[in-house]
Amino acid sequence: MPYFSQWESAALAPALIAGVAQLTDDPDWQASGARSLSEYATWAGHVCGMACLKMILAACAGRVVPTLELARGACRYGAYTVDGEAIKGLIYAPFTAFVEREFGLQAEVVTGIEAGDLPALLVRAAFFMASVHKSIRTPQRVPQERGGHLVLVTFAGMQGVTFHNPSGHGAASRADVHLSLETFAAFFAGRGVAVLPSA
Repeated sequence: MPYFSQWESAALAPALIAGVAQLTDDPDWQASGARSLSEYATWAGHVCGMACLKMILAACAGRVVPTLELARGACRYGAYTVDGEAIKGLIYAPFTAFVEREFGLQAEVVTGIEAGDLPALLVRAAFFMASVHKSIRTPQRVPQERGGHLVLVTFAGMQGVTFHNPSGHGAASRADVHLSLETFAAFFAGRGVAVLPSA
């Protein structure tokens, strides 16, 4: 399963998270598809969902679509609302319309579930974009709230959940991260987007 960070320079993630580097320091920003460094800096903190979609497209269709190109497409469907530099989203329902019409992916909004429901969900879904707290990169610290960040779940069983985290800060917190259902539950908001297998 291909991995992509929501930041073009994944190696810069620890410094970005620690606040000792800025998005304008990313030397690879142009690979994002941004039209300017300013556009990249505005958007890169909001595209975890687009990074998940980028991984799905690379896995299913062999296509690597730039993250900001995906974000602009999602905006046309109302999956983000933009007011100056204030960006809100990902809004799930218009996102599912976007991926269906533009990429032929069947996706559905999932709400009101628990981590224990994920094994059954991943039997019928190829992937699940799960809303979790961003601090899932340090799972030993239990957050005070859940949700707000998207990770791409690729497997779930009674032994735990495996996922790619677009904002992982090191190799162990980026690709094929495995957590127990109990640990994942502490971060999981009970909602997300299921992407179903191709017909």
